[in-house]
Amino acid sequence: MSLTLPKFEQVELCKITQKGMLENGVVDMTFQSVTIAQNTKAGQFVHIRTNDGIAPLLRRPISICDVDVQTGDVRILFQIKGEGTRLIAMKNIGDSLDVIGPLGNGFTVDPRYKRPLLIGGGIGVFPLLLLSKKISTPVTCLGFRNQSQVVLENDFSQTSHHLLISTDDGSYGEHCYVPQLAENQLENHPIDIIYACGPEVMIKCVVEMANAKNIPCQVSMEQRMGCGIGACLVCACKTKKGYEHVCKTGPVYWASEVIFDA
Repeated sequence: MSLTLPKFEQVELCKITQKGMLENGVVDMTFQSVTIAQNTKAGQFVHIRTNDGIAPLLRRPISICDVDVQTGDVRILFQIKGEGTRLIAMKNIGDSLDVIGPLGNGFTVDPRYKRPLLIGGGIGVFPLLLLSKKISTPVTCLGFRNQSQVVLENDFSQTSHHLLISTDDGSYGEHCYVPQLAENQLENHPIDIIYACGPEVMIKCVVEMANAKNIPCQVSMEQRMGCGIGACLVCACKTKKGYEHVCKTGPVYWASEVIFDA
């Protein structure tokens, strides 16, 4: 049985136009795709084939960090964690990427929300950059393990009303975990919506904080993915509707929809 991809989710060969290596094995890469750039919503991702062979067999899902609708530039940041991302990172300017996207459901951008708070942890900050450009100047809280892992500070400083950074070891910014940093801001700013992306333990803390203060909250769930188009069962997420595919109904959910195991 053949699987038909929805509109804008066709395979496309995209030329790499920029590439940079950041600290801790983070790759900053830009490729060209007018279709993806014009149809991406903040929080969506692309699925990239790792090489021309069959190993690794599965594509790698990578969040879309930023797009330029006019030029067709699509910017992705990812950390080298295994063979698949290592192979993608080996590609250079001028090479082509085999890409499917944009995939998944992104963040809700609603003009009713005037005072947003962005909370990102580790590599979870990557998909929040495009969101920060789509909403009215947010308060942004980013958390990292240490100073060497801080990324995109200059980018977020240009889009945020107020930017704060914390590190787990206190080597840069505030010495605390990012949910604590964000909670402190709720005391000083009349926030009306929270957007968060990061490790699940961070997401759970943010959701508890949002619930306690009765603030609407959207979260981007980080799950391992196989096909990226809802055909397999790898990226299951427990919700009030049952288990759902993060690649199709997510990765972004309203916090009230997700069930976190104790």
